[in-house]
Amino acid sequence: MADIRIGSWVKTSLVILLVSALFICSCKKSPTQNTPAEKQKNDSNTSKITTPPAEDNQATSKMVPIDIKLPKPMFVGTPVNIRGVTNLEKPLGKPRPPFLAPVGTENVAFGKPVSSTDEEPIYGEIKMITDGDKEATDGSYVELGPFAQNITIDLGAEYDIYAVVLWHYHKAGLVYFDVIVQLSSDPDFINAVTIFNNDIDNSSGLGTGQDMHYVETSEGKLIDAKGHVARYVRLYSNGNSSNDLNHYIEVEVYGKPVK
Repeated sequence: MADIRIGSWVKTSLVILLVSALFICSCKKSPTQNTPAEKQKNDSNTSKITTPPAEDNQATSKMVPIDIKLPKPMFVGTPVNIRGVTNLEKPLGKPRPPFLAPVGTENVAFGKPVSSTDEEPIYGEIKMITDGDKEATDGSYVELGPFAQNITIDLGAEYDIYAVVLWHYHKAGLVYFDVIVQLSSDPDFINAVTIFNNDIDNSSGLGTGQDMHYVETSEGKLIDAKGHVARYVRLYSNGNSSNDLNHYIEVEVYGKPVK
C-alpha cells in the first residue's frame, strides 16, 4: 500500500509540473507587431532618405566634346611681319584638346543673319560669315574696310552659349589686333558680357584686355563662353599684322536653347 501511495504522489507531482510549464509558456510576451499607423510612419521615414537614381543625375550633367569640323590647313611656313607683336601666345605645337559641353550643344549660328559696320565689304558678302564654309580659298572670305570694324550675329533667340569659334583668315600666318568678342541679350549691347579681349591698350574704348594675341590657323580661335545666356554675338577687330584690313571666313557659336 505504501508503494502505491508513493507512486500516486509521484504522478501527481509530474502533472503539477507539466501544468506549470504550460502556464509559464503561455504567459511569455509574443514578438512585437507594428500597428498599421506605426508601419506607415516607418515607411515614411525610410522614403525620406531615398536618393534618385545615379543615371538621372548623370543624364543632366553629362559633358561631351563638341563636334568642330576643321577646314583644310592652308598656311605653311613662317608667319610674316609679327616680330613687333607683343603679348603673343606661343603655338601649342599639337592639335587643340577637345572642348567639352553639355549633350546637345551645336552650332546655332549656322545660316543666321549677320550685320556689320561695313555693309559693303571690299570682298565677299557679310552673309558668308555664317554659311558653313571655313576654307581659306578665294571666294570663301569677307574683307572689311580698314581700322576698327565689327560684325554682329543675331541668333534669333536666347541660347546658353558655351563656345565661340572664329576664323579671320588662315591662308597666311596673320595676327589680328583688338579682337574682342561680346555676348548680349539686347541688340544695343547695353549689358554686354565680354568673353575675349586682346586690346592691350584700350584703343577700342571697350576696356583694356588681358587675353593674348594669336596667329591665325585652320583650327580657328576657340573662346570659352562659359554658358552665358545671349541672343547676339558681336566681334571686333582693328587690322592685322600685314595691313589695316579686317577679314572673316567663318564664325561658329556653340550653344543650346534656353529652357
